Amino acid sequence: MRIVFVTETFPPEVNGVALTVERSVRHMRRTGHDVMLVRPRQNGELLERGTAQWLARGMRIPMYPDLRMGLATSTALRNGFDHFDADLVHVATQGPLGRAAVSAALRQGIPVTSDFRTNFHIYCRHYGFGFASDVVMHYLCSFHNRTAVTFVPCLALRNELQAQGFERVEVLGRGVDSRLFTPQRRSGALRRHWGAGVDDPVLLYVGRLAHEKNVPLALDAFAAVRGQVPGARMVVVGDGPLRHELQAQHPGVHFAGMLRGDALATHYASADVFLFPSLSETFGNVTLEAMASGLCVVAFAAAAAGELVRNGRNGVLAKRADRDAFIQAACAAVCQPTDLSSLRRQARQTALASDWEPVLQRFEQRLRELALTTRVFSHASLA
Repeated sequence: MRIVFVTETFPPEVNGVALTVERSVRHMRRTGHDVMLVRPRQNGELLERGTAQWLARGMRIPMYPDLRMGLATSTALRNGFDHFDADLVHVATQGPLGRAAVSAALRQGIPVTSDFRTNFHIYCRHYGFGFASDVVMHYLCSFHNRTAVTFVPCLALRNELQAQGFERVEVLGRGVDSRLFTPQRRSGALRRHWGAGVDDPVLLYVGRLAHEKNVPLALDAFAAVRGQVPGARMVVVGDGPLRHELQAQHPGVHFAGMLRGDALATHYASADVFLFPSLSETFGNVTLEAMASGLCVVAFAAAAAGELVRNGRNGVLAKRADRDAFIQAACAAVCQPTDLSSLRRQARQTALASDWEPVLQRFEQRLRELALTTRVFSHASLA
């Protein structure tokens, strides 16, 4: 199969969408499919119009200056799709590049599918554009309803989108690399670097340091925990516009910056409790990474945590958007060390059932089916 994969974020950019897209593209190529990756060019790259990679012009996103929106005309993309002889176009992001790709595919009669990976309508409320939330949701609904299928990572998101008028929404799921993220990477040396003794609990946050991630709540929860367990430590992995402000406000917290690969996995495994206060996620890959690393997850009953965490069995959940409940959940997880050990073991067992390979195989199979049935339907409609 010849697949065009369109995304406006890709490594070395570090975020859940970029890393998931990279993994999907690798899988498709490894299993014998020809993939043309369409994305904005990044710093230091030249424009490219090849069949393996098609780099578009881009512009910085105001709220995320380290990311770029792709800029390409539908006509240019149609020419690229035609030259590649595409069987299907898959669009991972809903920006200008994704929109042009959907239009180009439909005009060429090529089946097109999409992912819903980011709650942009919720982000508006965190950046002073709350008045635009309904307009953004209308755009997203219109965008995705033009595609044959919209893939989402969890059942709760599918139900939410369908209630908003989205059509043909399918749950695909997410996976985790349980060989990379494993408790075996626990490092006593790293814990000593954090100032943690053998029995001192270490709380961890991993993610972007931005308004929509609700990071201050994680730090408030740590302050409450430390009031009860003075030896507790807090580690923050990630970067973003709030880093300098948060670092100045919390001198007792270790800010590790952006990490990837083995270094990230070692930080996960060397902690004990994972604090995930975000309410803006479509899934939250970090939840699965933390569980695979043997951490007790403290989170709101939403997104991935709402489906994977069983309160009191493999983590601790708080009622959605209840700030005090989240802080109480963090204290409950840390202040019962016997239960904490059991929660961590069960978290690992839960994560082991979420391997990436079956998820990617289901994705591949659905693209095969849609490439065939949607094209047949399109040809029948034109007859």
